[in-house]
Amino acid sequence: MTLTPYLSIVLPAHNEESRLPAAIQQIEKYLANHTFDSEVVIVENASNDRTLELAEEFARRNSNCHVLRESRPGKGNAVRTGILAASGRYRFVCDVDLSMSVDQIDSFLPPRREGYDIAIGSREAPGAERLGEPISRHLVGRVFNTMVRWLTLPQLQDTQCGFKCFTAEAAEALFPLQTLNGWAFDVEILAVALRKGYKVIEVPIRWQYFTGSKIHMLRDSLHMALDLLTIRRQLRRGVYDQKA
Repeated sequence: MTLTPYLSIVLPAHNEESRLPAAIQQIEKYLANHTFDSEVVIVENASNDRTLELAEEFARRNSNCHVLRESRPGKGNAVRTGILAASGRYRFVCDVDLSMSVDQIDSFLPPRREGYDIAIGSREAPGAERLGEPISRHLVGRVFNTMVRWLTLPQLQDTQCGFKCFTAEAAEALFPLQTLNGWAFDVEILAVALRKGYKVIEVPIRWQYFTGSKIHMLRDSLHMALDLLTIRRQLRRGVYDQKA
């Protein structure tokens, strides 16, 4: 009989050959220090470098690692594919840059977090730390979050941090409803979650800025702003209530 893992770590990976080996090494070390059953799901996402090769090499050495290919671009596509393929009781989405150290994953899981369906990493919640982030990037991020709060999620301070944990029930109910495939997919998932009564908590984290972000600040910020309007319109029209 196959055991259900306690934790699935989902890694969306687009052109990450330079950062994936170090991320895998740190995740292996974290999991080796815990006794619960676990799995790692790496989703290679329309890469044109050696990301897939490196992921498959890791999977050959580790039976609890699964590698998936998502040929469609967009982080939203990669995360949805990985989350729905995972089988853990808790499903943790993790950016490959590990701007949040993996030892902080414990803060997203019981016993530290009880009674919540979704725990999201927050760089703005009381007790959070931001290290090394350029002022210009921080300001753009806060402008976007202000728009998020005005249009869709007034109760959340930071929706775009790439570290989020879902219970299996929440993940399997919410991600089939996802319609956006770009950077704003997080906002959509959280907006639908709150609409459906799932409990969401922001977890303050220690976050380190690293260069190499895949986000183009001006171009992608415009697309994300338009996506917010789409989410707001679909919420008002009851699209997520109708979607099977």
